[in-house]
Amino acid sequence: MKTVYRQYYKSPFGILVLGSVDGKLCICDWKNRKNREKIDKRVLTFFKAEFKQRKTPVLELAQKQLDEYFEAKRIDFELPIVLAGSKFQIEIWTLLREIPFGKTTTYKKLSMKYGKPAAIRAVANANGANALSIIIPCHRVVGSNGSLVGYAGGLSAKKKLLFLEGSQSQLTLF
Repeated sequence: MKTVYRQYYKSPFGILVLGSVDGKLCICDWKNRKNREKIDKRVLTFFKAEFKQRKTPVLELAQKQLDEYFEAKRIDFELPIVLAGSKFQIEIWTLLREIPFGKTTTYKKLSMKYGKPAAIRAVANANGANALSIIIPCHRVVGSNGSLVGYAGGLSAKKKLLFLEGSQSQLTLF
């Protein structure tokens, strides 16, 4: 059985759970999110693993890069990651990584980019299942009318993340 090493990171916007398996980051997610147990179960099942509390080099690197991000000194993350999800989820998470720092997109545009314009709800569900919040920037997806909708860390955290990133087109909506 594999081990997902886990520790907590106190961000300015809430506590994040960080997890690594085989030297790669597999979790960077909000501790108090609604689906915390569901996400954890999916990750453990995917890797056939169990959780243990322990620092690892990749978790320490993730903390360092998150510190830099929250201090507005980093716009991209350079971390080895591994994704635990279905083929569809991984394809959507890959598209999320293409959203530039300081920009936003909509669920509708994301589903169109995926090539299935009618799959808005499925795209939104995949977005919500992202276990690497901030690293895979699901907070950069907003409603079709530009409104803040659905975020595992809460809408307050989403608003603060977009503000931190200088998402000028979004600041007027708040």
